[in-house]
Amino acid sequence: MSLLMEDKSLLVFPLLSSLAMLLVIGSFAVPLFSSLALWSSGSVQGMSSLTYAALFVFYWLQYSIVIFFNTALIEVALDRFDGEAASLGDGMRRAFSQLPVIIGYALIAATVGLILRVIAERVGFIGKIVVGVIGFAWSVATALVVPVLAAEDVGPVEGIRRSVELIKKAWGEDIIGGAGIGVVFGVLIFLMLVVGGFLVVVAFGAGNTAAGIVLLVASAVVVSFLGLAQATLHAIYSAALYRYANGDPAAGGIEPRLLKGAFQARA
Repeated sequence: MSLLMEDKSLLVFPLLSSLAMLLVIGSFAVPLFSSLALWSSGSVQGMSSLTYAALFVFYWLQYSIVIFFNTALIEVALDRFDGEAASLGDGMRRAFSQLPVIIGYALIAATVGLILRVIAERVGFIGKIVVGVIGFAWSVATALVVPVLAAEDVGPVEGIRRSVELIKKAWGEDIIGGAGIGVVFGVLIFLMLVVGGFLVVVAFGAGNTAAGIVLLVASAVVVSFLGLAQATLHAIYSAALYRYANGDPAAGGIEPRLLKGAFQARA
């Protein structure tokens, strides 16, 4: 999208989010993942209450980090849509001003995520499908919560209500999510992994260790960049969807038909 092409510094937001996530994952890696590995292997029957508590905190921190930096990025995108010269600092200030609300919504999202996980562990195949459908419905219903938090001064529960309201208003009651940015970048990342992996194997197979290392690093850099670009474009697209749902034409020049196709009528 043109906004990202004009200002590559927007990639800083998902980069900072990724770095913060790595710190959180590192701090939980040994105690939490060891317990999950024992449970998955069948060495223990069910996860302990302490493990569930740690998993909940892990989810909560994850959601808080992602929502915080997405709020900052979407704030900048919304201002840029209006022709304002918003800076990265403007986005961070908005995110910090909404920090209590962000933490509150992350708490709700983490609770829903953990509940769905616990239920999925205790039901059969059909139950897992039902849980998946519920999880998907939750994702659709909350698709515009972060743009709402960036643009409006509302609480976490009101943010969810506003997201549902806007989605129903713009796309109707009986809808499903449409394929979008994630599919495109998923294909690009997959192709990069295949091509890069092939070249690395060929280089090492030919005994050219230096070329193999260079290709390996280059492939990792490209895949990382694609991941950052995907996250940035997804946030910008969310900002545009919010504007579209609100009936505001200032949506960063994105064609209305693309925004309309974000959700589709259920067959």
